[in-house]
Amino acid sequence: MDVFPNADYLECNNPHGQRPFRLARGFFITFEGGEGAGKSTQIERLAKKMRAKKYDVLLTREPGGSPGAEAVRHVLLSGAAEPFGPKMEALLFAAARSDHVEQLIRPAVERGSVVLCDRFLDSSRVYQGVTGGIDPAFMQALEQVAINGMMPDMTLILDIDPAEGLRRATQRRGAEAEADRFEKETLAIHQARRDAFLAIAEAEPGRCIVIDASADPDTVEHVVTAAVFAALEARAPARNRQAAPV
Repeated sequence: MDVFPNADYLECNNPHGQRPFRLARGFFITFEGGEGAGKSTQIERLAKKMRAKKYDVLLTREPGGSPGAEAVRHVLLSGAAEPFGPKMEALLFAAARSDHVEQLIRPAVERGSVVLCDRFLDSSRVYQGVTGGIDPAFMQALEQVAINGMMPDMTLILDIDPAEGLRRATQRRGAEAEADRFEKETLAIHQARRDAFLAIAEAEPGRCIVIDASADPDTVEHVVTAAVFAALEARAPARNRQAAPV
């Protein structure tokens, strides 16, 4: 899974001492997709643009984000839980997600922030549910407990051919560095995950937008920015936003 240091999330949420305004109700946006799709790059670029327009933005990730969830992160990405099977991984992801939601995401949305999250429930649906072979009823019950009603308002699925995504992921981390628990799996599994993400988008078109991530980063950024600002404007026109200092 795409990763970047959690310190970046914590330190850049209010850079330069700005006084951003908040929406009457926050907006929760998640970024999903396969390995090497560029989620981390695009989420950081979007956060920068939103802060330039004085939005109060919280940038976070999964697994992780909150202190409790970060404690579980290494166990998951190192592969330490892999020998115990996908159900154990799903339970650990759910525990981390529950802490993340209650300690970080829900309070931010309730105070009117825009929350940008690198991976969320759709990754569990795909990675543990579809390619992990876990019973859908079990996954659905686990999801309901973990998110406790905190569904994303908008999900951007960055779609890329798995072979190209893995090439980019290898280039990003360096050929000598070891692939994480999920990057190292077979191309067939990565293709099945791509198909699963696209199936989610087809089933939930009101929430999900599929974006071609094979284009250059600037082109992808333009599409992401247009989609997000259109959704925000439709929900809370600029003239109706309620400003409140942090």
